[in-house]
Amino acid sequence: MSRRGARSAWPLFAVAISVMMILPVEALAQGGDGFLFKRPSVQLSIRGDYFVPRAGSEIFDFTRAQLTVDKRDFNTVGIGAEIAIRTSERVDVALSFGYGRSKTLSEFRDFIGTDDLPILQTTEFTRVPVTANVKVYLFDRGRTVSRFAWIPSKVAPYVGGGAGIVWYEFVQDGEFVDFDDLDIFVDHLSSSGTSATGHVFGGLDLSIDGTWVLTGEGRYSFGSVEMGEDFVGFDNIDLNGLQLTVGIGVRF
Repeated sequence: MSRRGARSAWPLFAVAISVMMILPVEALAQGGDGFLFKRPSVQLSIRGDYFVPRAGSEIFDFTRAQLTVDKRDFNTVGIGAEIAIRTSERVDVALSFGYGRSKTLSEFRDFIGTDDLPILQTTEFTRVPVTANVKVYLFDRGRTVSRFAWIPSKVAPYVGGGAGIVWYEFVQDGEFVDFDDLDIFVDHLSSSGTSATGHVFGGLDLSIDGTWVLTGEGRYSFGSVEMGEDFVGFDNIDLNGLQLTVGIGVRF
């Protein structure tokens, strides 16, 4: 029997969604018909993230083979923020930050304790990326009316890419089997480090009014780094994966 703990980052995702839900209904009804007195130069956004790791390295394979952990258990729910500075009507440079963590309760597949009880442990996988990005909008994001008003487009699709660093931590805590003599022992095993990362993405801004904007984005990230500490002997941990985000931003 497999028992999995709830992902502790779900409350963070719920906060991001709740912020979007409390926007006034009248603002949503405007559908982008609002305006600003000048073209905005900065957009600040918060988002909820869902990261689906490729999980292709030895540590993930070993964990799935020995413990009641599936590939989807490494999926990570988190929260993030981004500040984007407009350099032209169609180009932004941006700095983004994210945090996500999965936590799974499991047991050994092929072994039980001498008391006929499962051998239990938890596995945690944490990612914290910090990246610089270039966003290229496919069309103008709005139009200037005389000298006094800027009206946003209702829909603004974009593509882009970026690079930065990602900090990870992989932790297993609980009971384990010594494969040499089949003794059961209690331990806290961990590995953490920082890797260079790159990514490509595509997304969509949906204007609520002149100030507020909803965002949705798909991003694929690349990265790997040598494991250390308690996991020496495994190959580099695979940090590649697909990230889906939804958020809300404010322009000023």
